[in-house]
Amino acid sequence: MPELSTPILVLIALAFILPIAPNLWAIWHIFHCEYPSYAEKMGWLVAAMFLPVLGGVAYCVWGRKRGIKTL
Repeated sequence: MPELSTPILVLIALAFILPIAPNLWAIWHIFHCEYPSYAEKMGWLVAAMFLPVLGGVAYCVWGRKRGIKTL
């Protein structure tokens, strides 16, 4: 296996981390917000977990506005 340089390793790490970041943030945000109904909260959670990139991006665009931040 050839030796990879540091910039290449950083690019590979970013290629794996960037698509996952919206999902991780969405899951964290869902647990820290209240929603009009429990079903809506669980729907967003299922979307973020089982639709890897699409669910997280959809939550960032539409779902985060629906939740009320709790302390």
